[in-house]
Amino acid sequence: MMAKTQQSSLQEYLADEVKIVDRALDEWVPAETVAPESIHRAMRYSLFAGGKRIRPILAIAAARTIGGDTTGIENAACALELIHTYSLIHDDLPALDNDDLRRGRPTCHKVFGEALAVLAGDSLLTLAFEVLSRLPGVAAERRIRLVEELSRAAGTVGGMIAGQVHDIEGERQTPTALLLESIHRAKTGALLRASVRMGAIYAGASAAELAALSQYGEHAGLAFQIVDDVLDVEESSEALGKTAGKDQAQQKITFPAVYGLERSRQMAEDEREAAHAALSVFGDRAARLRQIADFIVKRKA
Repeated sequence: MMAKTQQSSLQEYLADEVKIVDRALDEWVPAETVAPESIHRAMRYSLFAGGKRIRPILAIAAARTIGGDTTGIENAACALELIHTYSLIHDDLPALDNDDLRRGRPTCHKVFGEALAVLAGDSLLTLAFEVLSRLPGVAAERRIRLVEELSRAAGTVGGMIAGQVHDIEGERQTPTALLLESIHRAKTGALLRASVRMGAIYAGASAAELAALSQYGEHAGLAFQIVDDVLDVEESSEALGKTAGKDQAQQKITFPAVYGLERSRQMAEDEREAAHAALSVFGDRAARLRQIADFIVKRKA
């Protein structure tokens, strides 16, 4: 009964946080009636397709773990979801993963065409940095640090784009642990790590606190990708909300391809435990971050 109660509490917490993030996103993204209407419809179609909002929720939870004044943190957290959604739109394009399904419905380019899908991704990327530059009540120096953190995490040197390039170039190569790490620490891990770091920066974390949360982000990010790879093998397209089995079909380098399913599951559990350990300095203040790490590993979609 206790486990069920705790799980219910986490689900309620996540649902409430999604509502907070979505309200903020709705305020930042132009309405569908604002010209040019087509691009704003495409942006909103992908952005409000029912994502879990893990990255902004991590940022908010990290800021609250640090404490202090976290007023308006949801605005900074929005930038992470804008970047994430832009990357999904572009990932699904025929030139990249060529996918027809995302978050349980047709991908952006299937509905609006490739040209508008490219521009919708570009627009979300651009808006993310406008949001950070205009954060209300946040000192300029801190806004600059947030811009730097997000741009590095999304960039070409150890960031998300670097991971995407490694992913493309790794297709049909012999799966190795080294190549796998180069892909996923950048493609998925960098933005998840940046999520907790941005929350910490927003809340004025000390160097030691930022280092601890960075370690948490590293482990939680790796766990997230391992589980993603496992779910692509084990779950249906209906459950995932995206096309299942794509990794194997495209001969991508994944954790199951390198280590097998059983070892991959154990690796995800090891990363979950390491994420918990990284939070020891915060005590009970980091309870939500621990729960999110648990959710990342135990999720089924």
